[in-house]
Amino acid sequence: MADTPTPVRHRRRRRTAVLATVASVVTALVAAVLSWPGAERADAAPSTFAHPGVTVSRAQLDFTKEKVDAGAQPWKGAWDQMKGSKYASLSRTPKPRAVVECGSYSDPNYGCTDEREDAIAAYTTALAWYITRDERYAKKSIELMDAWSGTIKDHTNSNAPLQTGWAGSSWPRAAEIIKHTYTGGWSNSGRFATMLRNVYLPEIINGSNSNGNWELSMMEAAVGISVFLDDKGAYDKAMAKFRTRTAAYVYLASDGSLPKTVPSQNLNTREKIVKYWQGQGTFVTGLTQETCRDLTHTGYGLSAISHVAETSRIQGEDLYKTDVGERLRQGLGFQAKYELGEAPPSWLCGGSLDRGMGPVTEVGYNALHGRMGLPMTNTQKLTEQNRPAGSNNLFVAWETLTHADNPS
Repeated sequence: MADTPTPVRHRRRRRTAVLATVASVVTALVAAVLSWPGAERADAAPSTFAHPGVTVSRAQLDFTKEKVDAGAQPWKGAWDQMKGSKYASLSRTPKPRAVVECGSYSDPNYGCTDEREDAIAAYTTALAWYITRDERYAKKSIELMDAWSGTIKDHTNSNAPLQTGWAGSSWPRAAEIIKHTYTGGWSNSGRFATMLRNVYLPEIINGSNSNGNWELSMMEAAVGISVFLDDKGAYDKAMAKFRTRTAAYVYLASDGSLPKTVPSQNLNTREKIVKYWQGQGTFVTGLTQETCRDLTHTGYGLSAISHVAETSRIQGEDLYKTDVGERLRQGLGFQAKYELGEAPPSWLCGGSLDRGMGPVTEVGYNALHGRMGLPMTNTQKLTEQNRPAGSNNLFVAWETLTHADNPS
């Protein structure tokens, strides 16, 4: 007996049901994509950028100046440390290069150290200007920035993206303070902006599939540069990459049995993930992708996370109150415990850790514990033990001075 044809109205109902099912699947997939940290917002940039607004705000600078002027601690000690450093020297001569060539671990090193340290010096003298109102410091900061903006054309060799990220994190901090607080004039500020847009931003904005501290430092630079340039598109792109990378850098138990990954890295098996996590196969809250490499590189990554979160807060979106803040809090606390000397268990990095986090805890600790009141016992002990925090000579500088107990 031949099959009886399905009535048209029944076929329509079935087709409608199928379409509804497809629509629900698509909706679920879109929801899943949007739940990924990097895709949560396509409009992270504020309607109007706040200036100065890279890592330190005007209110934070005013708080710092007030404490130093009053001789209060730990700010006065931190100020003395900064003022006595080579980066605050008014006799410093900039050493710009047209091409900065940096190989792995800065070998070869053709201008790598000079660029990073001149950028830190520009930031240091900008801070010194704001605190003292001594124009000599503002002019020195401008001299350093002008020397490089009139010379540099490119970064080359294998470490070029990381080098660009490190130096590119310090330059906009300095430039923001000078451009928006110094009234003596900066005639080449437009040329400096062109340098950031044409030499630095293209090298970093598309990210990196290397160890996580690379992309985090690169996005720190990209976010800071975007603020200085008032570039909302670049800011949004950098912030999306930052959130995706942060989620893939610090593990939380809520992530599941395996850490989150960056899609472009194709870490699609447990074996690949464990290898990328330096051979670490047991995942616990606060562990980072580079913990079993060493705490120095881990410190670079956590520092960059705190700097971007601080800049974002100044610009109107408080990432400390999101998944980013919890990962930073747990990451700092986990590493601080072992940096303070606790022996690692056998399941963690084979029972052996290379320490040396560096001066990287002040910004995150002040935000999460000082402003938000979250418990951070290990981080507090390490932060207070290391005061005044100086510079790591790469991209971190003077954060006890600018962020210790700073409520602004």
